Order: sequence, then structure tokens, then C-alpha cells
Amino acid sequence: MLHNRRRRGSSVPSGYYRFQGSGNQVLHGFGDGDFIRLRDEHGREWRGIAEVYETMVRFRFRDEDGNHVSGISDSGNGIVLRDEKGNTWRGFVD
Repeated sequence: MLHNRRRRGSSVPSGYYRFQGSGNQVLHGFGDGDFIRLRDEHGREWRGIAEVYETMVRFRFRDEDGNHVSGISDSGNGIVLRDEKGNTWRGFVD
């Protein structure tokens, strides 16, 4: 028996993402629904997803070298990301 899965409308904001870290660290790019593609100050591409939970959104990104960045957003007040080295970025969606 086949079942059709109905996708609910995504509550992840689509648009332009911009993150500022300490120093000259910048991540920016576009997202459409739960898929997001960013570039950093060195031109590396970060691909990621956004997962919606009850009152927050969790973001996970990975670059071509296997580095990870993840973070959360609650109630649309901004997004905080952190990598495995402890660097943090704060950002928003336009």
C-alpha cells in the first residue's frame, strides 16, 4: 500500500541570510524554505538545512572540507551559529 506524505508549509523564513562573526568573519547567502546556501569571506560554500521544532528553528551547515556550523533561532529574534572551534556568528534573515 502506498502512502502519500503531505508536506506542511515551511515556517522557515526564505530570503537573504547574513551572519557576522568576530573580526572579519561573514557568512551570507540565500535560503528557500528549509534549504540554505551560504558563502564565507574566503569564498567557501556552506550548504545547510533548517529544521523547525515547536518554537524554534535549528540550523545545520557543512562546507566542502567537512567543517560544521550549527545553531538555533527562537521566535524570530535572530540566529546564533557556532562551529567546532568555538567561533560564533550572529545573524538574521532579510
